[in-house]
Amino acid sequence: MRVLLIGNGGREDAIAWKLAKSKELKKLYIASGNPGTARWGENVAIKTEDIGEIVKFAKENKVELVIVGPEDPLADGAVDALEAAGIKAFGPNKAAAQLEADKSFSKQIMRSSAVSTAEGRTFTRFEDAKAYIASRDEPVVVKAAGLAKGKGVIVCNEPSDGILAAEKIMVDRIFGSAGDKVVVEDKLIGEEASILAFVDGRSIYVMESAQDHKPVGDGDTGPNTGGMGAYSPAPVVTDAMMSQIEREILVPVVDCMNRNDTPYKGVLYAGLMVTAGGPRVLEFNVRFGDPETQPIMMRLKSDLLEVCLAVCEQKLDRVTLEWDERPAVCVVMASGGYPGDYEKGKVVTGISEAEQLKDVVVFHAGTSVKDGKLVTAGGRVLGVTAIGGTIADAKKQAYEAVGKISFEGAHYRRDIADKAIRGKK
Repeated sequence: MRVLLIGNGGREDAIAWKLAKSKELKKLYIASGNPGTARWGENVAIKTEDIGEIVKFAKENKVELVIVGPEDPLADGAVDALEAAGIKAFGPNKAAAQLEADKSFSKQIMRSSAVSTAEGRTFTRFEDAKAYIASRDEPVVVKAAGLAKGKGVIVCNEPSDGILAAEKIMVDRIFGSAGDKVVVEDKLIGEEASILAFVDGRSIYVMESAQDHKPVGDGDTGPNTGGMGAYSPAPVVTDAMMSQIEREILVPVVDCMNRNDTPYKGVLYAGLMVTAGGPRVLEFNVRFGDPETQPIMMRLKSDLLEVCLAVCEQKLDRVTLEWDERPAVCVVMASGGYPGDYEKGKVVTGISEAEQLKDVVVFHAGTSVKDGKLVTAGGRVLGVTAIGGTIADAKKQAYEAVGKISFEGAHYRRDIADKAIRGKK
C-alpha cells in the first residue's frame, strides 16, 4: 500500500517509524517530514497546510491512504478534500475537527452528552470575560478557544491573574486568531492523564494510557508548552477507571457527534484530570497527541497501518491490538528559551550514540539539515524515547540517552515519569 503521512513533528516521526514496520506498506511519503522521518520513508516538499498540493500529490502518486497528523490541516478540511477526490483519509473531517479547533463547540458537545468536565463559560468580548473572572473567588483556567499549538491554556490561581491572562489572549493577541473567543473554566485539582482511542464512527478501540507533562519546568512549574515528555502506561488510570472513561466519556461523545451530524473517525484524544471525584475532561484533541504518541508507538506491537485502514473502512470491530507490557518514557529536549523565543540552527550531536543503547529511539521534532549537519529548527527538538522492564528502568534508559545528545541551549525536564514511579512505591 502507498501511504502519505502529513506532518513534520515528533508525532509524525513516531508514526512513520511504526508504519515502516508494516508488511502491507509498499511506499511511505511524508509531507513535509523532517530528517527523522526521512529514515523511514520519502519526504516530499509540501507544506502541511497546502491541502490542494496534498490532494494533487496523492492522486499523481497513486496514494491509497493519507494519514493526517497535525490538527491544523484537519481543522481546515484536509480529510474532506481527500475524500472528495476518492482517496481514503485517516482523521476527522472539518466539521468533526471542531471538537479540538473550537473549545466552545467541545463544551457544548460535553454538556449535550453529560460528560463530566469543569464548569465554564465562553466569551467573545474581553470586558465580559473580565467581569466574569472578577466575580470568581476560586482559581480559574483561561483557554484560547481556537488552535494554539498546545500552548493556549493559562492556569491562574488568582482571579486577578485570570483577568491578565484573558487580556493577553483577547487584547494582546498572543495566540493570534485562536484568541477570538476564550473559555473560562474552574480549575480542576488532580493528576492528568491522556487517553487515546481509535474511532471509526461506530466502534471505539481504546489505546494504552499515557501521561503528558505540559509545563516547561520540573514539578509542573512555568508556562505550558506543547509537551515536555510523556510515559505510558499511566498508573493513575486503573483498569476500572479505563472502563469508566470509555463508558462515561468516549462512548457518549462519539454518540453525540453522530447525533450532531458530525460523525467522528480517526484518533480521539481525551485529556483528563483524575480528581477525587473521578476522571473529568480537560480537553479533546482530534489527532494523536505529541509527545504521547512516541511512547505509545514504542509499546504498540500490532500493525498501525492495518488499524488506520480499518478505521477508514469502518472495520475497527475486527481489530485486536497487542501491546508490549513494558512501560515507555519519552523525554523532550527543547531549544533554549522555549516555549518563548528561541534561536534555530544549533548543531545537534550524539543521536547515533544515544540510539546504540538498548530499546532507545530518538524521534525528531524540530530538526533540519544545514550544510550537511543536523541542526535545531524548532522549539521542541527531539523526543528521546526508551522502553524498559519497569517505568524506572525506562526512565533511566531515556535519560542516559539524553545525556549523550547535545546542542547549544538544550534544556529538558528531569522528572518525567516521577509521578508514576512514586505511585509504584
